[in-house]
Amino acid sequence: MAETKRNLIYANECYRIMGLIFEVYNDIGFGHKESFYQKALAETFKENNIEFKEQLKAKLKYKGKDLGIYILDFLVFDKIILELKQKDFFSIKDILQLSRYLKTTRLKLGILIHFTSKGVRYKRILNIKR
Repeated sequence: MAETKRNLIYANECYRIMGLIFEVYNDIGFGHKESFYQKALAETFKENNIEFKEQLKAKLKYKGKDLGIYILDFLVFDKIILELKQKDFFSIKDILQLSRYLKTTRLKLGILIHFTSKGVRYKRILNIKR
């Protein structure tokens, strides 16, 4: 276990984040709107002194010109993007969405969080081309 933890990018931060996400799910359960999970998670982050920004705008630029804006659910510790979903499956669309966020912000790690009928599921997405 220690070996795995050492090899993960931002392992300690991710364990803290995921523990709080499971806390939110265990408290309010399945079947709510994504925005409700987001509000509950923001409140939990505040209570636990977790540094975060929510609904953060990330501009995509090309040759100094703004092409558009992505809106991130959360940026935690100024280095991990969280994207929340309320559904039972991971889709390529969700994974590509988070990948675009990582490329735009030039951050290393994003976590796709799904609040499912069977519990919390998550996928770590790495940006290998920074």
